Amino acid sequence: MRNLDEILAFNREFVEKHEYEKYQTTKFPDKRLVVLSCMDTRLVELLPKAMNIHNGDIKHVKSAGAIVSHPFGSIMRSILVAIYELNAEEVMVVGHYDCGMSAIDSKRTMEKMLERGVSAQTFSTLQHAGINLHKWLHGFDRVEESVKNSVDTIKNHPLLPPNVDVHGLLIDPATGRLDVVVNGYERTKDSE
Repeated sequence: MRNLDEILAFNREFVEKHEYEKYQTTKFPDKRLVVLSCMDTRLVELLPKAMNIHNGDIKHVKSAGAIVSHPFGSIMRSILVAIYELNAEEVMVVGHYDCGMSAIDSKRTMEKMLERGVSAQTFSTLQHAGINLHKWLHGFDRVEESVKNSVDTIKNHPLLPPNVDVHGLLIDPATGRLDVVVNGYERTKDSE
């Protein structure tokens, strides 16, 4: 069975049996927290369990590598909406060890694009438009530095209220152990 067909068949039964009732909550995060994490499959259930997060507790934003690649991109917009419209008061950036973004080879990724039907002309057009695909596809060399960079991008954003604490953590995708990279409470205290 194809993925969409399987999902829709399951969903019909899910709705008919009222399984959704145990997940009902409001759109406002109970812990007043927005979490930016990596989209890694190992974190789908592990991250909430390791952080004692339940349905309705947080706003969860995901990107490859938990990277805020542009201060005015969709990731930062989502964080700001969570703060201004949905009552989040803190931000946590959660990267993880053994992240695939540390091994991204932009040249190899572009070769895969060609193999799957993206034309060389498209690459040329993007290059002439000033888009550096190698830079855009590049991940990072050290996950700790990447988390710090994302925290700094968020904390120094001109539209972020100064009283919002921004933390940076790393999770072990095998055990769920959390390591603090940036303690936002200490940063706030230092700036007072």
